[in-house]
Amino acid sequence: MELGALLQDCRMQNARSPKPQAVIIGAGFGGLEAAKKLACEDVRVTVVDRTNYHLFQPLLYQVATAALSPADIAAPVRAVLSESKNVEVILAEVQSVDMSQKVVRMADGSELGYDFLILATGARHSYFGHPEWETLAPGLKSLEDAIEIRRRILMAFEYAEKASDPAARKAAMTFVIVGGGPTGVELAGAIAEISRYTLAKDFRHIDPSESRIILVEGESTVLAAYPEDLRDSAMKQLQDLGVEVHTGIHATNLTEQGLQVGDEFIPCRVKIWAAGNTASFVGHSLGVPIDRVGRVLVNNDLTIPGHPEVQVIGDLANFPHQTGQPLPGVSPVAMQQGRHAARNILAMLDGRKPQRFYYWDKGSMATIGRNKAVADLKFVHLSGLPAWLAWLFIHIIFLVGFRNRLVVLFQWAWAYFSFNKGARLITRNFQAEQRPPA
Repeated sequence: MELGALLQDCRMQNARSPKPQAVIIGAGFGGLEAAKKLACEDVRVTVVDRTNYHLFQPLLYQVATAALSPADIAAPVRAVLSESKNVEVILAEVQSVDMSQKVVRMADGSELGYDFLILATGARHSYFGHPEWETLAPGLKSLEDAIEIRRRILMAFEYAEKASDPAARKAAMTFVIVGGGPTGVELAGAIAEISRYTLAKDFRHIDPSESRIILVEGESTVLAAYPEDLRDSAMKQLQDLGVEVHTGIHATNLTEQGLQVGDEFIPCRVKIWAAGNTASFVGHSLGVPIDRVGRVLVNNDLTIPGHPEVQVIGDLANFPHQTGQPLPGVSPVAMQQGRHAARNILAMLDGRKPQRFYYWDKGSMATIGRNKAVADLKFVHLSGLPAWLAWLFIHIIFLVGFRNRLVVLFQWAWAYFSFNKGARLITRNFQAEQRPPA
């Protein structure tokens, strides 16, 4: 059947009779996949998110390091789902869920009833009992985070250009990333590249290539979840870029002036947090068991004990039924769980029980810099240029929107051949800064 005829049939079905209401909270990887799977099915779908766009988080670090612009990695949720006539989108922030009443309560006081609920509200960074560190060392989970980190990185070089005190200049050109997982490794490599190549000739009083980039990891190695050969390769590739890697040690005493790394206090202007996550606060409102980072302990079919109509997916879910350990908070897990949750809803509509979820692990990869990456594809381990090319291909394929794929591919090609990154904008709200106090 042609697409036009299929959509017309969908509209006619929607008009004939009331249908069960499925609510999806969160339009990230998991929520968006669930909505697509339920498109034009015999169910009304409402997607609720506090932003109006779907964010491709794996490339967020490239916005933070001036390689891409925010619009390159985001797509309006309404546009993505515009052809799905049984799906509506609401811009709102969820405050809590009342499962006894089957109601989702919003921050503005409104309520939304449901017959089926999929919770995919994700996670934020965790500061391990030190929330005051967030203003000193922002994490990287949103576009706002990325733009703020980009501002701090570029402003550090501007400050160093004007500084007359050698100690202040050195501190401004010292960048510390706390956390040696994929995000920390990618940030460290990207900052090393822009300081050594992109900005190398832009200043007159400083040499950006003399910047000190420090990566701090509490485990004994970076990328602890990766195979040993890839961990060793990642360490070597980081060192080739000039990144100082400190492992088996924790960062403490974060201040405006710097932070403590073991016995050394490192003066630095820019600190970035990539050391841990905590699940969305929405999980606490359910009144069901959660783990120490706030993830909901789900059944093996993704439902909540005693409430088969409620499913939790992605970073908000603790799913230990396959390996004995919770599945990692990565986009492939969320996407597969989103599709499975949608299939469960369709099964329950037909009077069948939800089915057990099985995650198909296709591997993992992390990029470090130009021609530098590691990839664990299960059947083969790749490092260097082959891993980098694989990383490029996978991320272009899964980026939402043809325009975004085209723009990002062009930007990467331009940066590769010219060593130039074109999103080096320092954004500030001057109007708000200059407005007199109320």
